[in-house]
Amino acid sequence: MVTIIGSGMGGYNFSNIDIDLNQFDKVVCDKNFESSADNVIKLGYKEAKNYILENENKNLAYIVTGSPLFFSAASTLANSLKKIKIVNNTSSLEYLLLKLGIPYQDTGVLSLHGRDEADLSELLRKKYTFLLCDKKSIEKLQKILYFVKDKIITTIGYKLGYKDEKIQEIDIYNFAFDASYPYVLLIEKKFEDKDPICYEDEFEKQNGMITKRYKRHLSLQNLDLLPNQLLWDIGAGSGSCAIEAYKRYKVRTVLFEKNPFRAKQIEQNLKNHNVIDTRLVIGNAEEEFEKQNKNPDRIFIGGGGEKVIQKLPYLYEILNKDGILLANAITLKHLSQMINTLSKAKIRYEVISLSLTTYKGDLNLAEPERELFQIKVAK
Repeated sequence: MVTIIGSGMGGYNFSNIDIDLNQFDKVVCDKNFESSADNVIKLGYKEAKNYILENENKNLAYIVTGSPLFFSAASTLANSLKKIKIVNNTSSLEYLLLKLGIPYQDTGVLSLHGRDEADLSELLRKKYTFLLCDKKSIEKLQKILYFVKDKIITTIGYKLGYKDEKIQEIDIYNFAFDASYPYVLLIEKKFEDKDPICYEDEFEKQNGMITKRYKRHLSLQNLDLLPNQLLWDIGAGSGSCAIEAYKRYKVRTVLFEKNPFRAKQIEQNLKNHNVIDTRLVIGNAEEEFEKQNKNPDRIFIGGGGEKVIQKLPYLYEILNKDGILLANAITLKHLSQMINTLSKAKIRYEVISLSLTTYKGDLNLAEPERELFQIKVAK
């Protein structure tokens, strides 16, 4: 049988383990552990896994840092073993929350360790977010949290369990430390989540430079958005579509807007609505597409003119697998140009016509809105 044991917080040693390790035929641990004995074998993870699988009928102990139940490679190994026993220990989450007196139920947990992206369905969902980090995590968070950077408090837990541990508030945009040692971050959000459904008066905008609420809802619905997808909003106007897409579906967004004045309004709207993991690209969208380092899962075109329409085949090609492109047109001229461009490129599409009438005032007078055409392309 294999016994998986957590070593708790602090240095790479067995000092926090209250078990007689001499009872085991072999004790397997990582190469970084300082402790040694005749029955101790120090191996890298892959080597350790292979050794344990080949010798699981023996009486083995496998020592892992922190808790084997908290973001530990031991959980993957455990699924491959026939019979195991787990001896838990203090995790970095438990250690830090106890030090700060913060309840578990107020804390979301995710890992950026070895990951390029954060799970937006968890990040800042609760009052606190606990993050397991690696050397590059702070640099990633600087980009992800840019538009809420003045509305969060970040605490670092550095070398937890060591004699020289540090638990202190930091500014992630102005902080230097030796990231070769383990560290975690706790982010407290200082804002309340707003209703994900947005109204026109919640945005700074130029007249007419906003997709009206009902049409915005239908557009986002037709994009079939899922959490953590990358959405491009081309001809963003006020940014309302991308902003509501984040708030309702927790997607990453890139907004393209060529008008500098509207771009400033978008930036303020992103701050007002506490949008994270988003970028604003200012300039002619058709000139900026190829400069992006990640292909989109979804593309929404609310503007951009004829030059963007000419780029429809290119945008289709760079869509990720199962991607969707949705283009709005309010004139028959632009609708015809879109159809002709897609047809020449032999790209299949469907056309949707949206006609809405609202009733306003004490007399409930009918007020028709302009007809909107949508072209939807699924890859």
